[in-house]
Parts: sequence; C-alpha cells; structure tokens
Amino acid sequence: MAAALNAPAQPNLRAVVHVKLKAGVLDPQGEAIRGALSGLGFAGVIGARQGKVIELDLAETDAAKARAEVEAMCRKLLANTVIESFAVDILPAAAAPARAGAKSAKRK
Repeated sequence: MAAALNAPAQPNLRAVVHVKLKAGVLDPQGEAIRGALSGLGFAGVIGARQGKVIELDLAETDAAKARAEVEAMCRKLLANTVIESFAVDILPAAAAPARAGAKSAKRK
C-alpha cells in the first residue's frame, strides 16, 4: 500500500502487453467470434483468435529495465505461459495512446 502512495502522479513509461493463446491451443472464443461474424454476413473471416491487452503505467525511466520487469510480471501473473504467449511494447507515457475509459473523442 505504501508503494501506491509514493507512485508518481505522471507515469514515465507505458507497457502494452499482448497475450494470446499459443498456436495449436484450441480457442473456443475465437471460433465463436468467427461464427458470429459469419452469421452477420462477414463470410471472408476464415479464422479468429481471441486475446487480451493489458496496459501498465510505469514509474521506471529506463526502457530496458521496464521491459525486463514487465516480462517477469507476464511469466509470474499476466500470462499462463503453458498455453499463452505474450509480447511487450514499451512506450514513453506521453507518446502512448489514450487508455480505454480516458476522455477522448467518441468512436462511430
């Protein structure tokens, strides 16, 4: 709890973690998405894989250290490395796209 109180008001870096099932692992959610798209008339979709994106605002200023720490987080918590793979992007916080839920222009 004390670490949260000492967190900087503005993050220095943002990590964007992409987690998806490894090739060969059955993806029932992806198949459901493909089927639903087909039912809506999008017949050109022949496969779909479902994953998740996790954004982390970081106090770390060194991108290499941040990447190493986030990769450790992925191996310990964010991804089940038996069946999932992950990719980490480290961005300057100021250059990172606005997070979901942040005030922004409405999408159509």
